[in-house]
Amino acid sequence: MDSLLYGLAAHPALPAHLVDRLIADADADAEVAWRLADRADLSRDQVRALAARSRQASIHLAYGGLLRAEDVDPALRPEAALALLDEGRGDVSWAPRLAGDPVVARRVGLAGCRGLPAAVEEVLAADREPEVVAELALWTASPALLTRLAVHPDAAVRRAAATNEATPPELLAALLDDDPGIRQAAVCNPATPGEAAARYADDPSPVLRQALAERPDLPAAVYERFAADPVPWVRGNLAENAAIGEPLIRRLAGDDTYDVRRRLAHHPHVPLDVLARLAAATRIGPTLLPRIATATADEVPRLAGSPVPALRMLLARRRDLPDAVRDALADDRDAKVAASIAPHPGLSERRLGALLDRFGTRVAAAVAANPGTPAALLERLAAQQPPAGKALRAVARHPHATAAALLRCLADPKARPLAAAHPALPADVLTGLLGGDDPQTVEAAAANPSLPAGQVESLLGKAVERRRSRS
Repeated sequence: MDSLLYGLAAHPALPAHLVDRLIADADADAEVAWRLADRADLSRDQVRALAARSRQASIHLAYGGLLRAEDVDPALRPEAALALLDEGRGDVSWAPRLAGDPVVARRVGLAGCRGLPAAVEEVLAADREPEVVAELALWTASPALLTRLAVHPDAAVRRAAATNEATPPELLAALLDDDPGIRQAAVCNPATPGEAAARYADDPSPVLRQALAERPDLPAAVYERFAADPVPWVRGNLAENAAIGEPLIRRLAGDDTYDVRRRLAHHPHVPLDVLARLAAATRIGPTLLPRIATATADEVPRLAGSPVPALRMLLARRRDLPDAVRDALADDRDAKVAASIAPHPGLSERRLGALLDRFGTRVAAAVAANPGTPAALLERLAAQQPPAGKALRAVARHPHATAAALLRCLADPKARPLAAAHPALPADVLTGLLGGDDPQTVEAAAANPSLPAGQVESLLGKAVERRRSRS
């Protein structure tokens, strides 16, 4: 792997004539072609040239919006043509040709495109390969075609039809009586009538009951049965179902399975007193819970004053808190609350420094992740002893990081590639990194915009010559 060349191919200041030079060799290295296709400064001519040189790049350019229908000959670049059709930007006149392509994977790709002419869908529906027909059954929006495919002799095709939300509800209800795999697909399809799906609430398959427990359109009595299901995963799926009411939520809060209680905390309508109990006894993780995100202006101060530290920590995940609430949480005595509020973009430099003074390494990474953390505080974080790897990685990503802070980040193996990509790293340091043994660091340094243009040209010439001498 030529990390230096890959980094240079992505360098934002690479002159157009050097981009052209790399495009000319793009067919020799898919990785170089891929990085070139990611460039934001490609001209129309360069886009067309790169697509002509590299199949992988042509697909990437198509999905990236740079390649246009008039740039593509479907006979030469069928994959790019399929990508454009898949994006809805292709020429539908290509479809009949691609429907007869001898490569099965291409016909499958075409069958997955929306908006195909009806005549082309008919050709695909009659394809000799069930894989092609199944892909069509999965994506077509034609109820008439799905009516036929829902009774296709191949089970994979029927299963795809059972998955498609455009399949008429009466057909989905009928597919529930098919084999277990097809029944599972129909149960998971929100277009399947809930009343029909509910008939399988006592199915012996726990996987099927799990899928049913997620549905929002079942009778209340079915949810009651699932709350007593012997399989914890069924009860866990039920716990996150927005359709269950408060009595069932309170019942599930006493479930003897930890995962059920953890998932109940993610329910969008869990009462706050129930959430307080769950938070105190359950490790929920670093996430903004739906019920916390929708807490009202009256509820937010009450949550901030909760005697349960875990509930205050969950509230601190919000990034739209009133200033007074945000600052009160920043003054909290609990380290987990402090770490949760530390990345809030509205905190002052004084409060960020105070957080670090009180809690040290326990909040270092969170303080470093705050977009408003000033350069001096980032330098202090980078200089902490013993070094905190997670904090160093956050410092290395921070737009305010200085050269002094980044130099310390280079000592950490995981922070080093991040620091090597930072534009504040001095050019002489970047030059030293280019000869290192870590491919990620070399590539990041080579792509760094602080690398002087003259050096970029020289390095690129040497890298290309070295590659040619090896081939």
